[in-house]
Amino acid sequence: MAEETRAVYLRGLDPETYKWLKVRAARHERSMQAELRAMILRIKDADEAGDSSAEAMFERIMGDSEGFGEDEFVIPRRKGRFRPVDFG
Repeated sequence: MAEETRAVYLRGLDPETYKWLKVRAARHERSMQAELRAMILRIKDADEAGDSSAEAMFERIMGDSEGFGEDEFVIPRRKGRFRPVDFG
């Protein structure tokens, strides 16, 4: 007999977070639902292991992330020459 599953509907997700989730799911070659399930299971595992600090949960969620994409984190190029700094 197959295990019964439950559905959860997530409403009120802002467009920027929706885009972030969609990109993250694509990076992991998963649907958005599969990505959310994976994230929730990582948080659940951390909670059951007794490591429920916000930092630990964030590390578990982001653990398999490949880092920032080109459009997510941009370091602007410096114009002109470098100038010495006077600390005196």
